[in-house]
Amino acid sequence: MASAWWPCLILALLSGLAASGFPRSPSRPLGKRSLPEGVVNGIEVYSTKISCKVTSRFAHNVVTTRAVNHADTAKEVSFDVELPKTAFITNFTLTIDGVTYPGNVKEKEVAKKQYEKAVSQGKTAGLVKASGRKLEKFTVSVNVAAGSKVTFELTYEELLKRHKGKYEMYLKVQPKQLVKHFEIEADIFEPQGISTLDAEASFITNDLLGSALTKSFSGRKGRVSFKPSMDQQRSCPTCTDSLLNGDFIITYDVNRESPANVQIVNGYFVHFFAPQGLPVVPKNVVFVIDISGSMHGRKMEQTKDALLKILEDVKEDDYLNFILFSGDVTTWKDTLVQATPENIEEARTFVKNIDDQGMTNINDGLLRGISMLNKAQEEHSVPERSTSIVIMLTDGDPNVGESRPEKIQENVRNAIGGKFPLYNLGFGNNLNYNFLESMALENHGLARRIYEDSDANLQLQGFYEEVANPLLTGVEVEYPENAIQDLTQSAYQHFYDGSEIVVAGRLLDEDMNNFKADVKGHGAINDLTFTEEVDMKEMEKALKEQDYIFGNYIERLWAYLTIEQLLEKRKNAHGEEKENLTAQALDLSLKYHFVTPLTSMVVTKPEDNEDQTAIADKPGEDTEAFSVARSMAYLTSYQPPQTPYYYVDGDPHFIIQVPQRDDAICFNVDEDPGTVLRLIQDPITGLTVNGQIIGEKGGNSDSKTRKTYFGKLGIASAHMDFRMEVTPEKITLWSGAAQSTFSWLDTVTVTQDGLSVTINRKKNMVVSFGDGVTFVVVLHQVWKKHPVHQDFLGFYVVDSHRMSAQTHGLLGQFFHPFDFKVSDIHPGSDPTKPDATMVVKDHRLTVTRGSQKDYRKDASVGTKVACWFVHNNGQGLIDGVHSDYIVPNLF
Repeated sequence: MASAWWPCLILALLSGLAASGFPRSPSRPLGKRSLPEGVVNGIEVYSTKISCKVTSRFAHNVVTTRAVNHADTAKEVSFDVELPKTAFITNFTLTIDGVTYPGNVKEKEVAKKQYEKAVSQGKTAGLVKASGRKLEKFTVSVNVAAGSKVTFELTYEELLKRHKGKYEMYLKVQPKQLVKHFEIEADIFEPQGISTLDAEASFITNDLLGSALTKSFSGRKGRVSFKPSMDQQRSCPTCTDSLLNGDFIITYDVNRESPANVQIVNGYFVHFFAPQGLPVVPKNVVFVIDISGSMHGRKMEQTKDALLKILEDVKEDDYLNFILFSGDVTTWKDTLVQATPENIEEARTFVKNIDDQGMTNINDGLLRGISMLNKAQEEHSVPERSTSIVIMLTDGDPNVGESRPEKIQENVRNAIGGKFPLYNLGFGNNLNYNFLESMALENHGLARRIYEDSDANLQLQGFYEEVANPLLTGVEVEYPENAIQDLTQSAYQHFYDGSEIVVAGRLLDEDMNNFKADVKGHGAINDLTFTEEVDMKEMEKALKEQDYIFGNYIERLWAYLTIEQLLEKRKNAHGEEKENLTAQALDLSLKYHFVTPLTSMVVTKPEDNEDQTAIADKPGEDTEAFSVARSMAYLTSYQPPQTPYYYVDGDPHFIIQVPQRDDAICFNVDEDPGTVLRLIQDPITGLTVNGQIIGEKGGNSDSKTRKTYFGKLGIASAHMDFRMEVTPEKITLWSGAAQSTFSWLDTVTVTQDGLSVTINRKKNMVVSFGDGVTFVVVLHQVWKKHPVHQDFLGFYVVDSHRMSAQTHGLLGQFFHPFDFKVSDIHPGSDPTKPDATMVVKDHRLTVTRGSQKDYRKDASVGTKVACWFVHNNGQGLIDGVHSDYIVPNLF
């Protein structure tokens, strides 16, 4: 699970305020001389621009503000920017009258000495401090001489995390005065293609927004521009104060035709993974809730409101329980119970009656919940393919029972044993957040602060929604051995619907031709392996069109992700391990010019003919204020086994190989589009395969000239309660009522007891039922604008030796040995195709020598197969007549 779940790209502008705090006038001021509009206390902020360039989720943001001092004396100008807690500042420059003073990133201890020296001399410094739930505020002030101009430019970068199915860029806009040229400009480049793009502002009506805002996207590129005129910025027609005060939000997502996407630039790669269409893995959830006296009042009411709402969203396949802790521990039920409607109603009554009391025994509360989950799994009282989660909410520190944080961490770590994640929610500020975060991180979870506010219940619900729908567990991303180095985290306990797994690294051999990646995980009903392979030359071509965006973005994305994960590991490390992690993170922070908790930005600026040092540091969660292309999927090659084969392909041509004759028989079936034919039925193994016929575009009804094909296949196992529907567009699997959907753009292997399904992107699909039954479905794609033909399927039986002697169907009846004899070969009506007499199944038939194609190895060219063609829909060869094999539906 990603470590940071907050919406990304958050900043606020509060620029151009004079230090004296000159009051704003409700109407336009009259002065001794005419000043431009928007001047406050002699200072005009005449330009503010936020330029955002996003390439493959990596955001590079530049905030530029320009101001001029119209006063007769020097004035102090402040530059304030609010930026995301998850972002790293990479640069800050100050330009006064054409002279630029750059920022330098230095190790924190080195910067601190410069900062302390400046403070000891009574000089102010730049500050970065925590600002609310998601933001940090960067502030710097400078004296500007009369008539002089100043330009502030701040650059920061971050990786946008996918959250509830979208990437969100949340800009807090607050210039505090009219700005002649105000502009937000966001350029987005996504090699997968952009599927949705939207923008909205909380501070302006839709009518005004519509004329100031433009947004567009096409293919891989998207653009949002917001340029309100000065009149559009006014809070009223005659006012000089600005209504630009609130949230400006851009959201987007990318096309997900394939679940994975790999991009490679200059020897660095990034691998994005977010499958869709998978059934939700049932979960076993234990809510461990603090009901100590400090939870009294609004906190307890909001917690109960949130739990009641969560109970509405719990799925019936889930199991749950509530553990309440104060001075002691109480439980709703002795064991986990299924979320049946009756149990949910009983749980609602229990939650409504929760009362606050006593002390805070976190240790015993957590251990009781963990023990309950362990016992349920050991006794198999929860579904075998379910996953377990502990969610703990507290508003204070442990103060009864075991109260030493390090001992509680040890107890919890030993009890969980790496089997499932722990999520800690800290309610308010009166708690040791570092303890909660450290304990969650070492148990593969995360911590989240719940802010004491009117929406605390919504914050709690929002967190649950993030973890409510696990699609995969035990996710492991694998790459070729000895091909990569410096890999970021590649194993995750869960993949949750709406999120995304991101892995980055470096290639050892930049000249390699192909790059392959496998993602393996356990789904609700089966195990899956998603495979992606990149053709390096194709990748180079595809990425040439993005020259307008910073070229080393994948290297910087890798550095950002690596530093972020090193800093997380460091929170739980000790001694030499912590020193090593610190050294690695510091080295990368300095190399890539990132302001992290280990570094500071040092800006030396002029002040009364002296140099002054300003420091920008990175705040932490527990501190109030600190100083300042296209990728080509891997195609597995399918090698047909050397056993008798039977197949139907094309118009539809049935081909039956007869090994003892080293020859083959073929026949066609001519039926109307929409007809479903029984291909295989085995009452002993429970396997059936049916196929539905499609026709040409426009519906040619002439049976002599029309072409028909199989456009839909239904494969089912009654014994396994398994069904599969295959069309040229998608593959849908049902295991009982649980459904998974894949596209032909996927390269994925699905496994469950006695079943394996492998989809090879845009090529074929191999379905095996144990050892001894293997089918191959071949995808035939035609030109989309072809006036007549449409995409269709071929069906091949390449191994049938485990199917019973009672197997029947248009193909199945030939799985049992049979023989034929051909005699009297003579010229037919077509001189290239001789006729003959065939004796088969006690029938004497006239047959014609011809050939068909086997498309297993190559769906476009095929391999020629010689065969004896039986006329009249196979009459005399098949048992009965072909219409005996018509069935009402696929299953």
